[in-house]
Formats: sequence, structure tokens, C-alpha cells
Amino acid sequence: MLHIIFYEPRIAGNTGAAIRLSANTGSMLHLVEPLCFEMEDTKLRRAGLDYHDLAHVKVHPNFEDALADIPGKIYAFTGRGQTYHTAVSYQDGDGLLFGPEPTGLPDSAMEHPRIEDLVRIPMRPGNRSLNLANSAAIAIYEAWRQLDFVGGE
Repeated sequence: MLHIIFYEPRIAGNTGAAIRLSANTGSMLHLVEPLCFEMEDTKLRRAGLDYHDLAHVKVHPNFEDALADIPGKIYAFTGRGQTYHTAVSYQDGDGLLFGPEPTGLPDSAMEHPRIEDLVRIPMRPGNRSLNLANSAAIAIYEAWRQLDFVGGE
């Protein structure tokens, strides 16, 4: 199983979309508190549609707790990374870490000893960032592709 980690997410709709992404890819979604919305938020539920029962979601009180639940390597997605997401050799159990909108990951998270590499998704110069849920989708589908879409059809 692959793992998506949202570090202190702030926008309910993005997390709802990630719940749907988790259900459709068989990945585990880890949410690191504090969350800036309630898990029963209308926007979160609307974005996740009826996938909440099909998704694997865990809410963690802190970053250390989330990392302890992930057996593989952790890749931090950031515009400061030099490695493209397609250059990583993902393995079962790896975690893909994404920071909050609009600030991104704090240095303390990116410098954590569990971080294997700082990874970036290429985009046009001068643009600030992709939407969080879109970034997670791009990354998880590349990782899942490398694992031959195990469990998919």
C-alpha cells in the first residue's frame, strides 16, 4: 500500500478530493493535525462524494505519529526539490508527503531524518504551485504505475 500524507491541511475540498483519490487507488491517506476544518465539513464530504466508506483515512495528532505508521521511505513534495517525481523508484509502503495550502511544507518537516528526498512535479516557470489534491493525484498515480497498478484494473 502506498501512503499519501497531508501535513496540516487547510482546505476541506482538497482533503475531500484526496479521500476519493485514496479510495480509487487503494492508498492510505494520513492527515496530520491540526486540521483547519472538521472531518464532517460539508465541502469535505461533497468533494469525497460517497467514497468515505471506501477510503483508508487516518488522522494523526502530530507528524511523528504519522511517520511511525508508514513503513517505507518518505518523499517530501516541494517546489524546492531537485528530483522530479518521475525519477523516484517508489516501493510498496512508501509515503508521499504534501504541505498545507498555501505555505507548503515547513523546513522542520523537510529536514526530518525520515525524508528520503525532496521531490518536485515539473511545471511552467514563474507559476507558484499546483492545487494540493491535483499534486497528490499526479504523484500517487506515478508511484502506483511503477508498482504495475497492483490491486487495480
